[in-house]
Amino acid sequence: MNEADIKAALLEELGNLAPETDPAGLGLDADLREGLDLDSMDFLNLMIALDGRLGVAIPEADYGKLRTLRGALDYLAARLAA
Repeated sequence: MNEADIKAALLEELGNLAPETDPAGLGLDADLREGLDLDSMDFLNLMIALDGRLGVAIPEADYGKLRTLRGALDYLAARLAA
């Protein structure tokens, strides 16, 4: 899975959680929770959705690494490559 595939999956899952927003309009360094007005439960649901969709278990200790689109893409790409 390449970065474009990961980004598409991530943006789709973000859109599922916050359908009234446009996740594609976020900058790579924008905070996902603030930019999309996600609360902690929404963010947890995102982690669960990514695990189910990509098969990447994300430990709670790593959640901070996925705060931005860039961070999430880098983290997921590294986990999928391992």
